[in-house]
Amino acid sequence: MNTRTNKLNSEFKRLIVEILTKKVKDPRITEMFTVLDVDCDKELSSAKVYVSVFSTDSDKAAATFAAIRDSEPIVRREISKCMHIRKVPQFIFISDTSMEYGQKIDKILDEINKKDND
Repeated sequence: MNTRTNKLNSEFKRLIVEILTKKVKDPRITEMFTVLDVDCDKELSSAKVYVSVFSTDSDKAAATFAAIRDSEPIVRREISKCMHIRKVPQFIFISDTSMEYGQKIDKILDEINKKDND
């Protein structure tokens, strides 16, 4: 990936977080979330946005992610206002559950270690 794309990915990530936290007023966004990464293609036609929602309630987490996904037009509009680029990509929000998966693995390993120690 070239330097320009890396810079754009970084700027998109920063702006998406800012827009979602400050400008999107969707009442379904009740849980804490983070944008882990943005991966834009060379042509700037689309960008994958990896989002992780932190919640103990899976229904609230799903509602928060749905609200984030549904806010894509607002995010595009706000980014086009503040960035001076010819084309703003379509953002495809992807739920990233790798942290949740890692926690499950850690829990399983802890249980195995406890059984070995007993």
